[in-house]
Amino acid sequence: MTPKPYDSVMLFMGILSTRGFPESVKDRLESMFGPVCLISPSMPFTFTDYYNPEMGSGIERFFIAFERLVQPDSLAEAKTLTDSLEMEMAIDGRRCMNLDPGLISEGSVVLATTKNRAHRIAIGSSLYAEVTLIYHSHGFEAFPWTYADYRSPEVQETLLAFRRRYLELRKADR
Repeated sequence: MTPKPYDSVMLFMGILSTRGFPESVKDRLESMFGPVCLISPSMPFTFTDYYNPEMGSGIERFFIAFERLVQPDSLAEAKTLTDSLEMEMAIDGRRCMNLDPGLISEGSVVLATTKNRAHRIAIGSSLYAEVTLIYHSHGFEAFPWTYADYRSPEVQETLLAFRRRYLELRKADR
């Protein structure tokens, strides 16, 4: 049997920051992944205090999406590049930003992570991926492991807008 090529997907980034989204970071990400096509408004990140010891208080969450569609097997490379950028921007070994790449397809939102859990699969370079949300009945559905912010209406509306843009780009790509 001849393998079928992957469907292209949209690379997006969940960003946590206490410094907004500096133009210099946007420029660096665009040099790695191509033009940014969507940027969400910032949202207060109040779902957990997990990042406060490292990043401080007043953390904001926002999302960006990239115009250039990618192959789904590029997620590990994207996570490796963003982890390096996080460390490059760190001050005294503490991250100022958390850059979490993910993929949007017609049917799901997939996130990359460095942490292994029972529901995650290895994707190379000591990284894992999980299906965080699935698209069903005109919206996203969460799983028991889905992060609290990804369950929120604000984040899901943002990701639905990204999905709509993805479908437009994919249609134009054919």
